[in-house]
Amino acid sequence: MTTEKSKSAFSEAKKYIPGGVNSPVRAFASVGTYPLFIDHAEGSRIYDIDGNEYIDYVGSWGPMLLGHAYPKVVDAIKTAAAGSSSFGAPCLNETRLAKLICDAVDGVDVVRMVNSGTEATMSAIRLARGFTGRDIIIKFEGCYHGHSDSLLIKAGSGALTFGNVSSAGVVADLAKYTLVLPYNDIDAIEAAFDKMGSEIAGVIIEPVAGNMGVVPPADGYLQKIEALCREYGSVFILDEVMTGFRISPSGAIGKFGLHPDIVTFGKIIGGGLPVGAYGGRREIMEYISPTGPVYQAGTLSGNPLAMAAGLAQMTELTENPQIYDKLEESSTYLENGFREAAKAAGIDVHINRCGSMLSLFFTDKKVTDFNSACTSDIEKFKRYFNAMLKYGIYLAPSQFEAVFLSAAHTREDLDKTIDAAFKAVKEI
Repeated sequence: MTTEKSKSAFSEAKKYIPGGVNSPVRAFASVGTYPLFIDHAEGSRIYDIDGNEYIDYVGSWGPMLLGHAYPKVVDAIKTAAAGSSSFGAPCLNETRLAKLICDAVDGVDVVRMVNSGTEATMSAIRLARGFTGRDIIIKFEGCYHGHSDSLLIKAGSGALTFGNVSSAGVVADLAKYTLVLPYNDIDAIEAAFDKMGSEIAGVIIEPVAGNMGVVPPADGYLQKIEALCREYGSVFILDEVMTGFRISPSGAIGKFGLHPDIVTFGKIIGGGLPVGAYGGRREIMEYISPTGPVYQAGTLSGNPLAMAAGLAQMTELTENPQIYDKLEESSTYLENGFREAAKAAGIDVHINRCGSMLSLFFTDKKVTDFNSACTSDIEKFKRYFNAMLKYGIYLAPSQFEAVFLSAAHTREDLDKTIDAAFKAVKEI
């Protein structure tokens, strides 16, 4: 297998694009190689510009739940494009998609469409601050909510200390309004509210962390956060950009029986096109302009291409809930196969899975938070990734990302993947 065309394309891209990529993880830096440049994809397969074929477990980082180039989604995009790619004015599919989301998720009365998950989370915390008149936002170490200034904050030096900025260009004073707590630590969230509950505008959390690898919530953890927010009048923000309509037909809200005040969506609701959304209780959502004082706007928000693609994908999922049964079956099968491959090679691996997203951590520790995720052997993952790629399996190029399955993955795909895993673990 040769990838010389991708290597050359990366060299050319670096002349005109920072780092040669438009999102950092795509650079493949953490796995010690250069990125593949993709020509096209279909179903469970992705094809690079050298003509190599791979079984894809990135799925555009989550949106491709039905597989690449799903015919109904492609047809919807073609139809919409024929009528113009943007109006800058309302279109009927905005309302149709919003209604579908509201009908599918309990407690979501109103939805505002935006263009990315970052826009959605940024807007959600602004809304929480505007609604409560408070400043402090709580987030959790290892959870990623996009690259807006208030959320590019890493943990402080100890418990109940405010965070530190984690990117150049972020004003340091913003960190004093963001409290970063360890994920899955009930004592920490209780202590934070006990100390400063009347100052906390909101809490934002990934219900299943997906950006330190997949880390599910401990039993009762999310419910405790919700209860504390209710007790202290803070806004409970559930970031379902990744989990929304992936881990269940109603996302984490349905899976864990939650009642957040604001929910952020992305990925799947756009069928692979740029999209984001935030929704929630009408009382809170009507604080957004033009009905309220919290300003947020977007020229391309609710654009007809994204709305058409999202509506097509969401309609297919709504009308065929058995898709989730197939995803659960496939994901369980793959998880077991990965585990058996590691066991056969005598390699320490901890696997976390929630629905159709999973992660392999090369550690003998149980992974429940950021610190335990960091015990994973990065060098082993690097070698594993490159071996799997050699055998035609396209994984996310980072230990701290998820494997995403789609409805397009067949048993044959899974068997080929497991066979590759048995070979790959022998090479690390």
